[in-house]
Parts: sequence; structure tokens; C-alpha cells
Amino acid sequence: MKYKHVFFDLDHTLWDFDTNARETLLELYDSYRLSELGVASADSFISIYTENNHRLWRDYHNGVITKEDLRARRFRQTFAEFGLGEELLPDSFEDDYVRICPTKTNLFPGTHEVLRYLSDKYHLHVITNGFKDSSDLKMNLTGLSPYFKNVFISEVIGIYKPDTALFRHAMQEAGSESHEVIMVGDSLEADIIGAKNSGIDQVFFNPNKHAHDVETTYEISDLNELFTIL
Repeated sequence: MKYKHVFFDLDHTLWDFDTNARETLLELYDSYRLSELGVASADSFISIYTENNHRLWRDYHNGVITKEDLRARRFRQTFAEFGLGEELLPDSFEDDYVRICPTKTNLFPGTHEVLRYLSDKYHLHVITNGFKDSSDLKMNLTGLSPYFKNVFISEVIGIYKPDTALFRHAMQEAGSESHEVIMVGDSLEADIIGAKNSGIDQVFFNPNKHAHDVETTYEISDLNELFTIL
């Protein structure tokens, strides 16, 4: 086999971030009675939040903002777009979101089947820019932990994808060389370009088939397509 190690991203690749976030936000929309504050619908709230959150996560990946900035801004900016001043913001909304969301267990279709198959043939590892507390919950509650030899969390290591230093660190800890590794992830910038710059082959997981101009080793829209690659 060409590869010996497979590195996986976690959020948006195995753990279905958007579905889990949506479930959480639907609950919070009702429990905080956001309609009474002027938030017209749960769908509009979730749509605007998702856009803000994705943008702030890109900034976090690039070292532009901190974890604290991300968590402080995403809902504040979302509520502001509905014309709500800070004095109307529910104080515990972010805390409740952070508490509830990582307990959701929606994975992308085929996750367990693919990982079960691959774990018999390769050493599997996770590299995530997610936060340690939430990543640990996600891995454990979904039953993902047993598949992986290592879980490299940027917050713990102090280096963030796409920094090649993080990929070098992961390879060193895994005892692998770049030609033995393939990276599976959904972020062109953090996962694909980061891996490419580290000499690692890549599988771009693109379930929504977004157009792009980045050259990747492989591209899939369903995790089950990994059966044809690995």
C-alpha cells in the first residue's frame, strides 16, 4: 500500500458540524424565545449565524483572532444583524451553545463503516483546529475515539492548520514520513493547502460540491468514496 497513515479532520469531515449546530440552535431559539426579541425565524437566525461562524473560524485558522474572540463575536454579530443591541443579548446563550452542541452525535453518512474498514489497514489520526473540551466530547460520544491512534488538537499543541509545523509535528508523533500519509478534510485552506505544503497527499471532502480552483490529489463528496481510494 502506498499510504500507511491517514490523517482526518474532525468538524465538517466526520462530525457533521452544520447538522449538529442546527439542532442546537433550534433548541435555543425556542428556549430563549428569540421570536419575542424580533428574530423572525429560526432558519434566518441559523443561516446568518452559520455565515458569521464560518468566517470567524477562517480568521481563527489564520491566527487573526483568538478562541475567546471567536466565541465572543459569533452570536453578538448575528444578533446585531437582527437589530438587537448588546443590552438585549441573552447572557448565557453562547455558554449554552458550547455546552449543548458538542453532545450532538450526527456524523456524515458512512463514517463508522469507513473508519472500521480503514482502521484494519492504516494507522488513523485526527488533526483538528477545534477546541480540546468540545473535541473530546465529540470523539467520545460518537464512538470515534477507538479508531484513532492520535488526536492532534491545535489548541493543545499551540500550532494551527494550515501551518506546516502542525503537520510536521503530527508526522513526527505518528512516526511517519510525508509520502506515507494522506490527509482527509473539508477545508481547502486549513486541510488541503496545509497538507500540500507539507508534502502530504490530500483528499478534499466536498459534500456540497462547491466550485474551487485548488488542485487536490483526490476529491470526494461522500466518505464512502474513500473505499475506492484507500
